[in-house]
Amino acid sequence: MGHPAPPGPGAAYAAPMPSPAARTALDLTADLPVSDLEDFYRDLHRHPELSLQERRTAAKLAERLTKAGYETTEGIGGTGVAGVLRNGEGPTVLLRADMDALPVHEETGLPYASATPGVMHACGHDLHVTWLAGAAAALAAGRDAWSGTLLVVGQPAEETGQGAQGMIADGLYERFPRPDVLLGQHAAPGPVGFYAHSPGLIMSASTDIDIVLHGRGGHGSRPETTVDPVVTAAYLVTRLQTVVSREIAARESAVLTVGRIEGGTRHNIIPSEARIALNLRTQSDEVRERMIAAIRRITAGEALAAGCPREPEVTVGAAFPVTTNDADTDRRIAAVHEEVLGAGTVLDFGPVMGSEDFPHLAHGGIPYSYWFVTTTPADVWDAAPGTDLMEKFLAVPSNHSPHFAPDLSTVTPGVRTLVSGALAYLA
Repeated sequence: MGHPAPPGPGAAYAAPMPSPAARTALDLTADLPVSDLEDFYRDLHRHPELSLQERRTAAKLAERLTKAGYETTEGIGGTGVAGVLRNGEGPTVLLRADMDALPVHEETGLPYASATPGVMHACGHDLHVTWLAGAAAALAAGRDAWSGTLLVVGQPAEETGQGAQGMIADGLYERFPRPDVLLGQHAAPGPVGFYAHSPGLIMSASTDIDIVLHGRGGHGSRPETTVDPVVTAAYLVTRLQTVVSREIAARESAVLTVGRIEGGTRHNIIPSEARIALNLRTQSDEVRERMIAAIRRITAGEALAAGCPREPEVTVGAAFPVTTNDADTDRRIAAVHEEVLGAGTVLDFGPVMGSEDFPHLAHGGIPYSYWFVTTTPADVWDAAPGTDLMEKFLAVPSNHSPHFAPDLSTVTPGVRTLVSGALAYLA
């Protein structure tokens, strides 16, 4: 998943006059079962499940959707869940939450910390499911106040980029009403109480690349009889850092990360191959293709310079698309969010380098709005070193950190953002 920047300097949306959607959203969320939702969240957090293994999480969500009156189906695209609530004439709105956890060992020390060794909800997807369950129930209970159709989706495998595509391939929009608009949100670091929108590009593309360097193995005491792929890999890691700094224009945004380097089995054995895993973050197809071409060229050059006996293998793997909000849709949602949550709470900070597979649900060009909800507890934020927002943002636990622990005070506003967003079309 995505790793957003803080709600930094940016223009706040002007507060509009109270709308029927805002008034109805506040009415429907006035008496949320907050304690029950917090318990639901704690249970999900205590029992995280990796991508495409979210069976317990899916069952828990499906149980709540069914109880609220939705026609509920499980097992879509593996472990996905869909709930449909038909409520007369009107548009179809899709609300989505991702469900998977990460292979991270939790270090929060929370009383409800993960009970599964090496697996943690370190990206906030347990909070996303809680928000979705709360919003679905509130909208179902208040169906007399709106008209249309709700399609509520619990999506698996966002972290691996498989979930949205898997649900589409399994006939999500053939088996259930095709939505007119998609809405989604993500927990983010930053002081509680901000809702970050961008009416256009909001998240970047992500591309994984795997490299295999082929050497000639041998004894560590006789390196002259070998071609050491570990040395070549070390040169390559260093040289790859110049792709962004020397081949991408300063006006462009891009990140190249070497996430893994592997080679060898023992101290005195020179291996016959070494492996490198890269991740790219880009905001345009042109920059992405330029970076991939540079990686191929540099890798081939380093292998040739080292005298490798075989050409290296460069494989482009999993990819996430850019997340680009439909401008009119996002402005519409941002406006009702500010009505419901207060003047100055909705900010436009521009695109970030995190990535999402949410755009795959926009199959066929469905407009969507995707936004962030800041969730850092006040005591953690206040204790963070630094004197300005950016310094503190860099110091607090971010998504994918073993210390990431959203504030449960965000349960109510996170439900309200989904409810008000849906009512912007249904009320």
